[in-house]
Amino acid sequence: MSYRIIKISTGNELNDFIELPFRIYKDDKLWVAPIRSELKRTLNTRINPYFRKASLELFSCYKDGEITARISLSVNDDYNRKSDIRTGFFGFFEAFNDKNAVKYLFTELRKYCSENGIKRLEGPFNPNLYSEIGMLCSSYDSPPTFFQTYNPEYYNSLLKENGFKELEILHTRINTNSSGYLIEKFGSFKLSNEDMVVRCFDNRNKARDLEILRDIYNDAFSENWHFTSVSKEEYLFVSEHLELVTAPELIKFVEYKGEPVAVVQFALDVNPLLRKFKGKKSIIPYINFLLKRKQIDRAVIFAVAIKKDIRNSRVTDLLFKSTIFIARNYKMVETTWMHDENRVVISIAKKLGLERDKEFCIYFCDVG
Repeated sequence: MSYRIIKISTGNELNDFIELPFRIYKDDKLWVAPIRSELKRTLNTRINPYFRKASLELFSCYKDGEITARISLSVNDDYNRKSDIRTGFFGFFEAFNDKNAVKYLFTELRKYCSENGIKRLEGPFNPNLYSEIGMLCSSYDSPPTFFQTYNPEYYNSLLKENGFKELEILHTRINTNSSGYLIEKFGSFKLSNEDMVVRCFDNRNKARDLEILRDIYNDAFSENWHFTSVSKEEYLFVSEHLELVTAPELIKFVEYKGEPVAVVQFALDVNPLLRKFKGKKSIIPYINFLLKRKQIDRAVIFAVAIKKDIRNSRVTDLLFKSTIFIARNYKMVETTWMHDENRVVISIAKKLGLERDKEFCIYFCDVG
């Protein structure tokens, strides 16, 4: 039995990297396969604008000639310029339950870090903070909602056995009777308030509204944990298929004196439809996707943001009402991840009847 670690440099090696989870989860009915071509697009450092300010290396472990574990390493220059310690973000970790393979993989990763001045590893980030993040560490018998990670329970043990410790425990929230709860609790109301108005995303002015989204998010999240600003090119890149997972009425801007200052953005839980693609773009699943998308009764609160200089104003109330206005149209509503210490956000979530659900762990280790 022999193990070999490689740093990916060929197309065949990249194909092995991408195919590994298809082997690991082949009998797992909960797993949602990524679209292979989209994953390749994300990992392509020549076309993904994120990698203009970050590096990317991919590592694989082979046992007796068969890939058995994989991981990515990204180093973000913007983040490290404001960090006290040079950090590398690992991601796309997948492995069979082979302790030796994972040990060899992390030994090689640490060696690479030491040789390149990287003092700390954190993750998983796939590949960055505004992608899928964290290792699922609860509710393993529940299917992933759109934008959630999914993994076997043993992944957490493999990381801990290789010196990783918990850095953050993030969690999502869910209301399984959103429409009934919100209609009964809040009734009807107007989405306007003197010099403030609410409007939907405008597909006729898509480029303009995408830039408004980016501007609000960069301002609102600038002080958030690990956040680095997103360039126009990055945002256009990650938003290429936005219309497939959301709709104009699921994105509402609050405008104050004609200026967009806040936004709530929902996404549809398209995972049950994506599962039918089995990782490949093909015409029949795509037609089925388009036909059944309007029947989806489960939505995700993807982001809620308000510019810093207008927080604690009447805008906040209108933004909250906008969130209710969308959420009450869906049987079930979930959130993306949130921090326990963000008490303001959690308080608002509780008002929406959102209860704590899944947990996701961010790990770290120091590279010695």
